[in-house]
Amino acid sequence: MRTRLVSGLAGLLGAVALAAPLAATPDAADIDYSAERAAIGQFQSLDQKLQNVGWKLVRGNVDFCSERVQSVGLQLQDLRSYGEPSIARNALSLGGDFAVQTAARGSPAALSGAFRTNREISGIGALDPNAWPAGERMHWERLEFVHDYIDMELERAGQITVRFPLGEDVTLRSVPVCAARFALIGNADLARGGRGRVSIGAYFPGFAYEEEVFAGVVAHELAHSLLGHSIWLDENQRKRRNVRRTEREADRLMPWLMANAGYDPAAAARFMTRWGKAHDGGLFRARTHDGWDERVEFIEAELPQIRALIASEGKADWSVHFRRDIEPKNKQPATD
Repeated sequence: MRTRLVSGLAGLLGAVALAAPLAATPDAADIDYSAERAAIGQFQSLDQKLQNVGWKLVRGNVDFCSERVQSVGLQLQDLRSYGEPSIARNALSLGGDFAVQTAARGSPAALSGAFRTNREISGIGALDPNAWPAGERMHWERLEFVHDYIDMELERAGQITVRFPLGEDVTLRSVPVCAARFALIGNADLARGGRGRVSIGAYFPGFAYEEEVFAGVVAHELAHSLLGHSIWLDENQRKRRNVRRTEREADRLMPWLMANAGYDPAAAARFMTRWGKAHDGGLFRARTHDGWDERVEFIEAELPQIRALIASEGKADWSVHFRRDIEPKNKQPATD
């Protein structure tokens, strides 16, 4: 699951997810490596939750997405993207820069059993990613390039071989998913989606919710991407009424995406209720959005049709049955 880049490459789960910079210190003896490991681990646990949910959504809805890619559910980390790579390297007991970040639950990478978090990686396909040039710190571009290389190999061959130190090789065969990338962003509480990327801040309060309810915000932001809202707004201007229309449509698609992923579609309304009561007037409330109680009503109005489709067809085909609030090809949207 990844962003479709300008080059058009996409497919592997995950994104460049930068952990909070590790504090530099002039004396290695003063470094509390257990605390550093705990900080990295906390970030990775949030990332794992995001990737698990994201994988279920893009895998469960693949039959209805217009853009599909090949994926193995693997997300890597490059220690050169940390604020202090040497500290991170010592904290994680790694000899090189590349290791596993996440393997999404249920994905080929996770099912293989080989990709535990922080396991060092020495080669991908024909490449040693550690040999690629990179800056000394906070250098995220190399990881992006490595993920793009994996994407290309998956699209070309449908599989990728990953090498670990001591000569062990594991070959993963890909499966199709909706084209999207899920990124955990450090030092932020944002939630946004569009153009194939869903970004959730590590401080986003919804991480405290149970997975099925947390899936609501991921599904909402993914809906923006799948429905082409960023492109439509670029074409039709980002006026308040236009943004509100896209937000309403993303709310309504949430339960469809969740149902196809195996979640209770009513959990979308539970997310909006729980979030709205605590945060209406904050991150998710603006004049570009309906009130949280109205948003719950829009979501709940979709549930009877979704349940009927699941009962009769086993899936809720939103590509056919979902009623659009906007027409992507219409540059003159209807008035409110």
